[in-house]
Amino acid sequence: MDRLHAMEVFVRVVETGSFSAAARDLRIGQPAVSRLIAALEDRLQVRLLVRSTRHLRPSDAGQAFYERAKRTLAEADEADSAARGEGAGLEGRLRVCASVTFARLHVVPRIGAFMDAHPNVRLDLVMDDRYVDLLEENIDVALRAGELPDSSLTARRIASCDRHVVASRAYLVRMGRPATPADLLAHEAIVYTQGLVAEEWRFRRGTADTSVRIPTRLSFSAAEGVREAVIAGLGLAISSRWMMEPELASGSVVPVLTEWKLPQADLWALYPSGKLPTAKARAFVKWFAESFSTAPFGR
Repeated sequence: MDRLHAMEVFVRVVETGSFSAAARDLRIGQPAVSRLIAALEDRLQVRLLVRSTRHLRPSDAGQAFYERAKRTLAEADEADSAARGEGAGLEGRLRVCASVTFARLHVVPRIGAFMDAHPNVRLDLVMDDRYVDLLEENIDVALRAGELPDSSLTARRIASCDRHVVASRAYLVRMGRPATPADLLAHEAIVYTQGLVAEEWRFRRGTADTSVRIPTRLSFSAAEGVREAVIAGLGLAISSRWMMEPELASGSVVPVLTEWKLPQADLWALYPSGKLPTAKARAFVKWFAESFSTAPFGR
């Protein structure tokens, strides 16, 4: 039995909570997962998992083995990297998570350079606007903009970007261009429910702060919906330049109230808590940070 592989399977079973989910995640058959766990328990002469019709959880011995197995796998990955040289000869699967719009606009167009530099890496790009559980989803690194959802996560700030109230030119022709935050009360907001935007929009100009609560009839759980609604002229939205870059560059969408400042959007690389970042994850973040620093909208 390959002990490291058996540890990897066991760790995924514990983190996903089922044999079938671990099998899907590792891309092996469920019977193979069952056999490996049975062989592991037989070798150790201890029950590692407590099974019921609805739940699967580690026993006390299984929990202790899980914690040590995680460290062993991380240390094995570090040993491989040290022997090869950091970032050289990377191989295996790398799971990266990013929101749909950010991935489509800023990760996918760049990713070819990383794949060319590391031909033995198999990259799974999970595009999801939800704040997914990185451990449960077996994510090596997540790219997220905004406030950190969990302060316990290991995080690296990659970049910052200004945010503005934006609208299509056609919308402004039809509804008029607001000159002050108070003018927004005559408009309707398009809200991204997963992002930084609250019901009350807060602005600063110099030392003066003001806030306004804009009527909202349209909200989206994905940034793609906000983008399309703004482009279609359905209202105003708060957006980072990252999210509306093509339209802002072309001029079809324009910022308004530019003399009033909104909190910036920070872009973070997030690693699962309680787990050492893999060499592949660190190499990806280093590469992406360098690539993204050359973007026209700056850091």
